[in-house]
Amino acid sequence: MSGAEDTLPRLLRRNARAHGGEVALREKDLGIWRSFTWAEYEARTRAIALGLRALGLDGDDVVGLIGDNRPEWVMGEIAAHAIGARSIGLYRDGLEEEVGYLLAFAGATAVIAEDEEQVDKLLNIADQVPGLRHIIYSDPRGMRKYDDPRLIQLADLVARGEAAHAADPAAWDRLVDATDGERVAILCTTSGTTARPKLAMLCGRALVRHAETYLAADPKGPRDEYVSVLPLPWIMEQIYVLGFGLVARMRVSFVEEPETMMADFREIGPSFVLFAPRVWDSLAADVRARVMDASPLKRRAYEWGMRLGLAAQAKGRRSRLADILLFRALRDRLGFSRLTSAATGGAAMGPDTFRFFQAMGVPLRQLYGQTELLGAYTLHRPGDVNFDTVGTAFKGVELRVHEPDTNGVGEIITRHPNMFQGYHGVEGITDLHDGWLHTGDAGYFDKAGHLVVIDRIKDIATTSRGERFSPQFIENKLKFSPYVAEAVILGHDRPHLVALICIRFPIVSKWAERNRIAFTTYSDLSARPQVMELLRGEVEKVNASLPPAQRIRDFVLLYKELDADDEELTRTRKVRRGVINEKYGTIIDAIYAGEEAIPVDTTITFQDGTKQRIRTVLQVASAGAARQREAA
Repeated sequence: MSGAEDTLPRLLRRNARAHGGEVALREKDLGIWRSFTWAEYEARTRAIALGLRALGLDGDDVVGLIGDNRPEWVMGEIAAHAIGARSIGLYRDGLEEEVGYLLAFAGATAVIAEDEEQVDKLLNIADQVPGLRHIIYSDPRGMRKYDDPRLIQLADLVARGEAAHAADPAAWDRLVDATDGERVAILCTTSGTTARPKLAMLCGRALVRHAETYLAADPKGPRDEYVSVLPLPWIMEQIYVLGFGLVARMRVSFVEEPETMMADFREIGPSFVLFAPRVWDSLAADVRARVMDASPLKRRAYEWGMRLGLAAQAKGRRSRLADILLFRALRDRLGFSRLTSAATGGAAMGPDTFRFFQAMGVPLRQLYGQTELLGAYTLHRPGDVNFDTVGTAFKGVELRVHEPDTNGVGEIITRHPNMFQGYHGVEGITDLHDGWLHTGDAGYFDKAGHLVVIDRIKDIATTSRGERFSPQFIENKLKFSPYVAEAVILGHDRPHLVALICIRFPIVSKWAERNRIAFTTYSDLSARPQVMELLRGEVEKVNASLPPAQRIRDFVLLYKELDADDEELTRTRKVRRGVINEKYGTIIDAIYAGEEAIPVDTTITFQDGTKQRIRTVLQVASAGAARQREAA
């Protein structure tokens, strides 16, 4: 990177001038893939930037972006940086109160929204965000009925920008030349597992340089294909779509709808993919669910192929026979045939899921990082993959275990040249000492120098008998089951471990239909005794792989799925343990009190605001081996 190309607008201009005719982005719309060349990418970004200037926005402003992953989002973000403004990405499924808080706290004056759904959200929080002067929407469907002076269609904004460019062709270059790599460009939300998300201040130069550091560890180029499916507000998607996309000219494609994700993904056949562990878990569960519906011959072929593949994977090899028999077709069905690199991050992945995809021939590697550190800064290197670790640090990244105990376990602390510049609106950073960010994660280095991340320090628990355990580790083993969507392990300061389990409704419902078990709703299905016995078997399988002190003794199947809208999960799908303990405290206390049936009378609120009263009885199930140990 030359010194002049340290901001995203400068990189975009460079690519448009040197590679204008090459495809940069793709978007599927009405079933057809539409391509944007680098020249078109720059031209539309330029028009949006000059349109924002025509509205009176400048370097004192903050521009929000909300909606699905779209080219307009990426262009709008770079356009905001081009006029010196800061961008803040908002999760499309954020509730009004969350969105209002973040926009008000950031001081947003304009928002680029995708459609009527997001516009409604913004209009309803007008009192929360008095500084919001402009709401720019890209999809005009359903918008005719609105009459608010703040509303402007993106097409009209682009037309203003194009007129401004025609009147002054040098205006864009002046804006781009004036961008400053040391200026804060992005306000990126942290995960917010314990409280409201903070806004990490990231400058353009840090993002560009960190992308280059990452690319040195995992090279990408103009021939690589990436499908953007993870939320763009997340730091890792920012690194890939904006960092890798602009630095390495990796082609980025956007799916039509979340519901068509895997079909669109397969059509592109990307060479690189990043999924959160929850998505990998879901894919693995879906494969196993499809096998359950297959003929007996195909089920036996699958089981044999998996045994061959896992046995070879355990020895660091690949089974050619299993590949011919099973894995080649599986990779093709999932859209993984062209993968040369695959990653998972954002949370810990269970070793069983990791083995599953490694055996399949997916070049899966784990990464580790935080928003404040510009995302990932450790990664497995090719040929040096250990599913118990998150690999080794990138070049230039300093990584230590702070105050390790006798086993070498301590807090992971990190520093590197491309860190964040603090939290917006917060004086001082309590987690930053002498340039080292204290991550709050417990870990250690193995004999090969790989970093092993155990869990959040505050989440590592100890039973009343003094036996330590990691809830996350056990939860990930449970979630490898095709029938388990989410699990929460409890037991801190308690005599034994219990679990709150959410069934994976699409797969359990299919199982129930095949076994002629009648049900109506999620709550009704989860209360069926046959489903309880099915899940008891899954819990006991996990228990068999755990030390006696870490086995689950009792569990319940919750009457609803854990939901970010209910603040039970973060927007990146991490469990908020404090909320769980408070919200389900009565149920947890009843389990430990030895109750066998727990009456529930509650109301749940759906995303559209409708409510449903749920009256049910939760049955407390025991896992036989664990309870026998207690009796002994």
